[in-house]
Amino acid sequence: MKSLDRFTEPLLEFGSKLAAFKPLEILRDAFMLAFPLTIFGSITLIIANFPFLANLIGEDAAGTLNALLGPASTATMSIAAIFLCLGIGYYYSKDKECDPIFGAAIALAAFLLVTPMEMNVDLEAGGQMLVSNIFNIDRLGARGMFVAMIGAYFASFLYCFFTKKNWTIKMPSSVPPAVSKSFAALIPAVITLTVFLLIRIGFMYTPWGNVHDFIYQIVQAPLVSLGRGLGATILAILAIQFLWFFGLHGQIIVNSVLDPIWNTLTLENLEAFQSGAQIPNIVTKQFIEIFTVGIGGSGMTLGAVILMIFFCKSKQLKQIGRLAAPAGIFNVNEPVIFGMPIVLNPTIFIPWVVAPIINVIIVYFAMSAGLVPYTTGITVPWTTPIFISGMLATNSWQGGVVQLVELVVVALCWFPFLKSLDRQNVKIEAETE
Repeated sequence: MKSLDRFTEPLLEFGSKLAAFKPLEILRDAFMLAFPLTIFGSITLIIANFPFLANLIGEDAAGTLNALLGPASTATMSIAAIFLCLGIGYYYSKDKECDPIFGAAIALAAFLLVTPMEMNVDLEAGGQMLVSNIFNIDRLGARGMFVAMIGAYFASFLYCFFTKKNWTIKMPSSVPPAVSKSFAALIPAVITLTVFLLIRIGFMYTPWGNVHDFIYQIVQAPLVSLGRGLGATILAILAIQFLWFFGLHGQIIVNSVLDPIWNTLTLENLEAFQSGAQIPNIVTKQFIEIFTVGIGGSGMTLGAVILMIFFCKSKQLKQIGRLAAPAGIFNVNEPVIFGMPIVLNPTIFIPWVVAPIINVIIVYFAMSAGLVPYTTGITVPWTTPIFISGMLATNSWQGGVVQLVELVVVALCWFPFLKSLDRQNVKIEAETE
């Protein structure tokens, strides 16, 4: 037991520190800022691209509906980098006790300042040329995610640094608070945005031409390429299960680190889906959530809950199964994790770790072989019940069917170990009675 403590204590300490690491906490909160907006965009995108819609209402009507609903997803899901900037700026400034609204605004302005624009030329009827500069939408979405993240942190840091140094204009107490706060943020905002303007100008004289292409080629592309692989995904799932086994919320800890990569892959799929191009990525944020968490919560315990209800003889396990089933349908499984318990329970360690990895491999190769479509990038709440979530995430019935296959695999993996635990409990219950 002492040797186990020597192994687990450093792990618990590291996991706790990582979960409480402030930059990751800020990043996690910033991603959640866009959640209600992306849900709205996802609903409209699902309606506009509903399977066999053209057969139901005709191609012309389907095209019209798509055109009418298209702006909803563009204005929410395709500009995720903007929401990320606002979120990081707000939560970082709030943590440093600076005005969070100005922190969010400055972070967004700094990001847009280093974002390249494209020249748009239009000819009026009279032959007059109109020239305007516009942002390319992909710079505000998947391609700009890492620039938004790094830039927002740096801009927020500068704003708070100069504010804490009291490089501010203080107004008399008689001035309205909104005006006073604006003047207080003036000097830090000017210095911060000047720094970003100089960065923009400096990168114009580099081989990349702008910050976006530099970050994309040097940082984002290699990380995203690594994150989309099966090996990295298996390691992530292994870490999640391992941390949960020792009582740490593995999903939150691992997601905090990998969400920037998984969300970028999701946005790439969404852009391809919206444009009608081939969807590029198997592993995305929705792949992780729908085909792992979406089978009863972390560890895919819905199969174990069903086994406890119908195949276990132990009164304790049957009762836990009945109590956990309603929540498990919506992928909330804390009653199982702490009620069985799964935490530090060596009897079920193997199925707890192995079943999710087997299922991830099954789904990955099913998608790779073309048996199941890739996730489309649409945001599906992780609490959506099994089969429905798989269909919505892939825009196909195959996505729901493969979830049912996963459920069977989980049950098969758990059955011998759960029966062993059941026999132990039955013996204890008989002795107690």
